[in-house]
Amino acid sequence: MILRQFILDDLASAAYLVGDQATGMAALVDPHLDVEEYLRAANFYGVSIEHVLETHSHADRVSGHGRLAELGATIHIHREAQVSYPHEPFDDGWTLQLGDVEIRAMHTPGHRPEHTAFVLTDRARGPEAWAVLTGDSLFVSDIARPDLAVEAESGARDLHKSLHQGLLQLPPETEVWPGHIGGSLCGGPGMDLKASTTVGYELAHNPLLAIGDVDQFVELTTTDLPPQPANFTRIVGINSGEFVDFPTSFPGLPAADFASRRAAGALVVDCRSSAEFDERHIPGAISIPSVGGGFANRLAWLARPDEAIVIVGRREQDALAACRLVGSVGIDSVVGYLAGGYEVWPAAGEPEAATPRLPASKLAERLSADPDLVALDVRERAEWAAGVLDETRMIPYHELRDADLSRLEGATVAVVCASGQRAGIAASVLRARGIDDVIHVTEGGVSDVLAAPTATG
Repeated sequence: MILRQFILDDLASAAYLVGDQATGMAALVDPHLDVEEYLRAANFYGVSIEHVLETHSHADRVSGHGRLAELGATIHIHREAQVSYPHEPFDDGWTLQLGDVEIRAMHTPGHRPEHTAFVLTDRARGPEAWAVLTGDSLFVSDIARPDLAVEAESGARDLHKSLHQGLLQLPPETEVWPGHIGGSLCGGPGMDLKASTTVGYELAHNPLLAIGDVDQFVELTTTDLPPQPANFTRIVGINSGEFVDFPTSFPGLPAADFASRRAAGALVVDCRSSAEFDERHIPGAISIPSVGGGFANRLAWLARPDEAIVIVGRREQDALAACRLVGSVGIDSVVGYLAGGYEVWPAAGEPEAATPRLPASKLAERLSADPDLVALDVRERAEWAAGVLDETRMIPYHELRDADLSRLEGATVAVVCASGQRAGIAASVLRARGIDDVIHVTEGGVSDVLAAPTATG
């Protein structure tokens, strides 16, 4: 039996190749948009991807099922998904035989009404199920969010039932292979970076699974939910409709052409590290580092529909890799990248800008010494309950491109979040919108400022 996990690090999402080497048959579960890695793996193992299984219509990323269907694979998804692309619908209990490998559908609504987990059995070894692909229902140390397709309370009630009457009834030694790892928008902050777990381990150590009372479970899982993923409605529509494809190649633009695109209003996205960006950057550029994950989702938060986008990286290869990521979140308006990498820009005599940085440990002192300094909190609203610096100066970073910034005009603005990562993005957005005197608070965030003895609130 073949079970191979593929993690798209930027979106913290997983796909799976399941197959039987003896018969050469295989299925791909929850494919990402770029399917080349799966095809290389299938060729390595000597199997053919004849089936695509979707646990649900994804809201956080575009599926690659259309590309695999064009190569001859049959797509399977639960009947309740009501998709319009060519497929074979299934119901709870449906099985797919791949030689000695059996894949059984276990309907697990909650995250979405059609959501299905896939229970795996290798009959060459024994009749018992030994693994389950849980999709977006059960994660390592967490569970799925219930608000991406239905009203949150209804989704949470369905999820509680799917867990306690479905997945958790599997033998405790059953391996759990989830659809996401830590960093995904489809779960909560407890999601672990570990790639797999077991039913028994989660029952023993996942606190959310210890809540037997459904009302208590609903209250806990629907309180302070994070914002829904950017353009998730568009992504679900793409994943549910007729096949559409996204660009796979992008032009490298010489500095003069890149400057022309910038002058014409294209959104300039810099995917270098925040430290590199703050030291030197193209004026008006938005900083979204591609290291550490989350690049595509953060761009989806900030880019406007059909807005032309050009990308610059430290190296040309970094920018090209970033270009290839954006289709996974439904964006098809990238028109190119700066050929040769960032250093081509100053070498061509083009202008540069810089953003000053301040460690979070020093912000409280600066606020006490300078009453004209404004601290802007760019965390999510759900995070504000843990403590804030100033209730009148809080705007989530992804709302800044369209927010009213009149109260910040003429001020020195210190941008702070929980760690410094989102603050860097936000600082770049403020500068792009004409707030010139901006400080990027790094090496910590609001909690560090509140803990400092000179914090004034």
